[in-house]
Amino acid sequence: MITAEGLTRRFGPTTALDGFDLDVPAGTVHGLLGPNGAGKTTAVRILTTLVRPDSGRARVAGHDVVREADRVRARIGLVGQQAAVDEQLSGRQNLEMFGRLHHLGAAAARRRAAELLDRFDLAEAADRPAGRYSGGMRRRLDLALSLVVAPAVLFLDEPTTGLDTRSRQELWSVIRSLAGAGTTVFLTTQYLEEADRLADRIAVLDHGRVIAEGTSDELKDRVGGERLEVTLSDEAEGERAIEVLSPLCGRGDPPTTDGGHVTLAVTQRAGSIAEAVRLLDAADLDIEDLGMRRPTLDDVFLTLTGKRAEEAPVAEAEEAVA
Repeated sequence: MITAEGLTRRFGPTTALDGFDLDVPAGTVHGLLGPNGAGKTTAVRILTTLVRPDSGRARVAGHDVVREADRVRARIGLVGQQAAVDEQLSGRQNLEMFGRLHHLGAAAARRRAAELLDRFDLAEAADRPAGRYSGGMRRRLDLALSLVVAPAVLFLDEPTTGLDTRSRQELWSVIRSLAGAGTTVFLTTQYLEEADRLADRIAVLDHGRVIAEGTSDELKDRVGGERLEVTLSDEAEGERAIEVLSPLCGRGDPPTTDGGHVTLAVTQRAGSIAEAVRLLDAADLDIEDLGMRRPTLDDVFLTLTGKRAEEAPVAEAEEAVA
């Protein structure tokens, strides 16, 4: 449903996309994961015909995003980083106005508005000015606006940024229901948990280029096996604990320590906790906590980019130029 080959885009001296490739099957949720500044918004703007690429090509819903931009726009919905609602109008008026802009008749626009207000749990606030909606309600209204005419592909550019936990989870539920009904969803996010929970496949973007792609489990498998995490009573003993626990480590993935917190990849799960306790006890190292966990997407990002997601720059290249 979405393909991109070698897309590049520069803003002055800054390269926002540098050979961006993508292939999204129909009826799936595809996540584009990366920090601010990685090029996610630039990719969305090109795929939704808002920006032309400098080179490369892309097709959405069977149409070229440059040569057939009008046909692409007729098949897609877009929810950007900022809610595109008229705050002076009520939720109902916003939806009816969008319906008329999409060439629905007055009666059809009213019916569609009522359906979407019910679907997005906005019926009680339907006639209240959108400017008096909470952040989560405005986001739900924004998403409803993108669905006035059911799109084949829905682009969501960091749709939950700035929302509280409850509002974010409510929006996740809506996104899952859309995908379940057959809509292809392209989701950009800097939230690792969001990509993990929603996406069938995830592409990791760094410096304008896809550096890894796969299911959440496939990406985690690239990092390695289970992680043994040990919290010591004495923070100064981290380096000594690494030396003591080294017989348990897997190859090519050295243990790390942050004060008294030690993390290491183990060669096998079975028996590792008991052996770690024995080794630490023999070395007279006191333990506050110890446990096993699977790699997370944060581990994936750290392994692939050398930094954690929250250490990224704070602005996209094109936003800085704008």
